[in-house]
Amino acid sequence: MQTPKKIAVVGSGLVGSLLAIYLKKAGHSVHVFDRSPDIRKVAFSGRSINLVMSTRGWKTLEDIGLDSAIRAIGIPVDKRAIHLGKNEVNFQYYGNHGEAIFSLSRGVLNRKMIDLAEEVGVEFFFEQKIWDVTLADATLHIGETERGAWEELKYDMVFGSDGAFSRVRHRMQRQSMFNYSQEFLSLGYKELHIPANADGSHKIDKNSLHIWPRGNFMLMALANLDGSFTCTLFMPHKGENSFESLQDTPTLEAFFATHFPDTAAVIPDLVHDFFKNPTSALVTMKCYPWTFEDKVALIGDACHAIVPFYGHGMNAGFEDITVLHQMMLKYGDNWEQIFNAYEQARKPNTDAIAELSYRNFMEMSSQTADHTFILQKKIEKWFSEKHPDKWMPLYSRVTFSLQPYAEALAFGNQQNEIMKQVMQMNDLESKWNSPDVEAKIVALLAKN
Repeated sequence: MQTPKKIAVVGSGLVGSLLAIYLKKAGHSVHVFDRSPDIRKVAFSGRSINLVMSTRGWKTLEDIGLDSAIRAIGIPVDKRAIHLGKNEVNFQYYGNHGEAIFSLSRGVLNRKMIDLAEEVGVEFFFEQKIWDVTLADATLHIGETERGAWEELKYDMVFGSDGAFSRVRHRMQRQSMFNYSQEFLSLGYKELHIPANADGSHKIDKNSLHIWPRGNFMLMALANLDGSFTCTLFMPHKGENSFESLQDTPTLEAFFATHFPDTAAVIPDLVHDFFKNPTSALVTMKCYPWTFEDKVALIGDACHAIVPFYGHGMNAGFEDITVLHQMMLKYGDNWEQIFNAYEQARKPNTDAIAELSYRNFMEMSSQTADHTFILQKKIEKWFSEKHPDKWMPLYSRVTFSLQPYAEALAFGNQQNEIMKQVMQMNDLESKWNSPDVEAKIVALLAKN
């Protein structure tokens, strides 16, 4: 146990709530502030992308004994279901030995995390607007409006877990030598919905990540416990085949009939959902440093927001907590050393998952339907099963291992260069699992 401190966490999302549990169990007094209403008391829909929990996230939950409670509200997903056209679906299994990610509704999970935090004694304060923080003495400035009267709340330490547009980070950005960048994709996203059957069952396979890849746009769907699916349409904001081009019901219906014909039977409220739900932006945000002395630290999206195409925003944020906790155990009450070690350990790895997430859009939207890509992945899976000591596919390194993201990216780049040479072999289609191909990969590995 550390010497107890009075700690404020700004942001009651997934990372903030779980961090609060860790801090409370370490012996601290923890208050969580959020400018939004209590998510447990409001409807949550319209701008969500379902989450997928993988090995890194599970470790953070397991270390504090919460994994069973969260598994109970998730659905295992062991494969991609690639919808190539009407009634044509190609299944691509993840990992080896039945490895699976877990589909989780963001709203359901967030409500559960807040309940679990309150059970251990964390106090939550909703509809409380934090406008500023005095870094030197960890004082929060709270008020109804940005230009109105503010109340000062003094803490020993403040954690900013308030997302990609963090107010805590906004204050840190005004320091000298603070690096910050944000980059918006030309793509946006919109939530759609596949309802459950009348008996509560799922209309399509619940244990698949469903993808309709169409080049520079795609549709995805992940299952919920109630039999429904949360669907996400990713498209450019402007231009041909864009949100801008879909302004009326006939155009929208014709677009879906052309590009997603097999959804007609499962998305009955397409028009209503499309025009009701907002079109949201996708941003990558990087900054450094993440901490100020022993007083203030950023965590999760507040210091490394990424696009959602690897499904690792939550997992990377949870892994922040794992590393922070490791440093707490290592350095005791020396919070300045804890913070320094935490940010130095995490920064290269969150930069790496940002790069991997950006790249994965191209794989999901285009390559998953490409015959050559499918063959390459089949060869990689075959070789890795035969030589698990020599080859772990990049997806498995990222999703089913605890290997640092930066190392996974480096190994993935190396493996991709090897596979470029393998894919040039003659008659590969007929001999993809032959001794010739095996020997080629082994020889290329020996050169690296």
